[in-house]
Amino acid sequence: MIPNLVVEPDSAAADAPPPRPARATHRLWGGRFATGPAPELDALNRSIGIDLRLWPFDVRLSKAWAVALWHAGVLTLEESTAIEHGLDTVAERLGGGETPVASDEDVHTLIDRLLHEEIGDVASKLHTGRSRNDQVATATRLWAMEACTTLDTAVRALQRTMLDRAVELGATLMPSYTHLQRAQPVLASHWMLSHFWPLDRDRARIEGASRAAGVLPLGSGAVAGCAFPISRVLLQGSLGFAGLSRNSIDAVSDRDFVAELLFATTMLATHLSRLAEDLILFGSSEFGFVQFGDSFTTGSSMMPQKRNPDALEIARGSGARLLGDLVALLGTIKGLPTGYNKDLQDDKRALFDAVDTMLLVLPAVTGTLAELAFRPERMKGALASSMMATDLADYLVEKGVSFRDAHAAVGKLVREAEEKRCELNTLPFESFASAHVHFERDVFDALSAVRSVERREADGGTGPGAVRSQIDAARASLAEKWDSTRGNELRLVTP
Repeated sequence: MIPNLVVEPDSAAADAPPPRPARATHRLWGGRFATGPAPELDALNRSIGIDLRLWPFDVRLSKAWAVALWHAGVLTLEESTAIEHGLDTVAERLGGGETPVASDEDVHTLIDRLLHEEIGDVASKLHTGRSRNDQVATATRLWAMEACTTLDTAVRALQRTMLDRAVELGATLMPSYTHLQRAQPVLASHWMLSHFWPLDRDRARIEGASRAAGVLPLGSGAVAGCAFPISRVLLQGSLGFAGLSRNSIDAVSDRDFVAELLFATTMLATHLSRLAEDLILFGSSEFGFVQFGDSFTTGSSMMPQKRNPDALEIARGSGARLLGDLVALLGTIKGLPTGYNKDLQDDKRALFDAVDTMLLVLPAVTGTLAELAFRPERMKGALASSMMATDLADYLVEKGVSFRDAHAAVGKLVREAEEKRCELNTLPFESFASAHVHFERDVFDALSAVRSVERREADGGTGPGAVRSQIDAARASLAEKWDSTRGNELRLVTP
């Protein structure tokens, strides 16, 4: 080589990119490449910042895989045992705060590197018959099942608080609203429980997402299945999955379970947003139905009198964030060809964000609801006799008048009260008699808010007895409905 050779710009070599130097790494791939990837690709391709949290699940499935390889005759008992011990040590290191290095492309590379450091070349045998494709699918499913259990616990905590507050409200009356206009009187406990049951449906959706995640993809390899006689039934039992994937191509690319969990959390965030909106309105000076406590509110940097329901406002905003996560995932998977594609690397970003957000929001909403004070006198003061207009119509129906005619007669009375700027119950009896011949002097009893509520004892209604039954049903729903199976990991040696 001639030192200090200057190549003229018109040389053909000037148009060729400089060769990429090979770098010492611990990649799980690269044998067919003459050079390493460009730094820009490394930066784009590296997922360790997102998927590092999967390490407990990757360690767990790797231990199960070592057992399966021994069972298939691929590893000796000594090799499988050494790998299992090594993975335990890797878990201790990661649990103790071990951090990735620059060459750790993802969590699987990190664990493989640490395992080689602990047990040497025998660690290379662990990757026999499996791919990062079925690895990441399995680890993500394990994480999702555990996340569902954690979410269910947090939702139940909020439901218990709702139930406690409903019982505490007792016979307190308040207006209900349609179109944000005062509609009919209800028990305040009935309003509180109207937010309980959407959360019950959310728990059912979370349970469904857990079941969807409980299908084992490990053993599917990169796309065509495993070439070694491993027992997937053994893997299923040791890892706690309820079933086995039926098609290896589908198994490595299936992210339906992620979409289902994202949908469940998005609906949960939506319901929390609606609860937050009610409480924010009810806590305003214009309503005054509730007074917020100190622990979950903040003040103003300028206005000393302010008490801001920040926890509820953030909860209300989280619904939009989770909707974005859901749409991002659906937009990603809708156009993918079959088999694994690197687009799926981003599924965990959306999944982790959604679950993390809910696990922050749920305790804050629970705490806000637990410490706020209801103001029954303000609730009662918001009731008006015009809210019993339907009861007036029912009064006539009970005397044989058709509901259409009754509705028209009461409408005339409402219009008269509006024109006179008075309440229905302050109109003279002559106004009622003029509106319909079947009105008698006991008509004013129909304008009682208490009586209006007491008449609505149909199942699901706001009558006291119906609400007591609803409370009993709510208590029953809070009993443990499900428990995600975790299985018993098979170990070849005692710890």
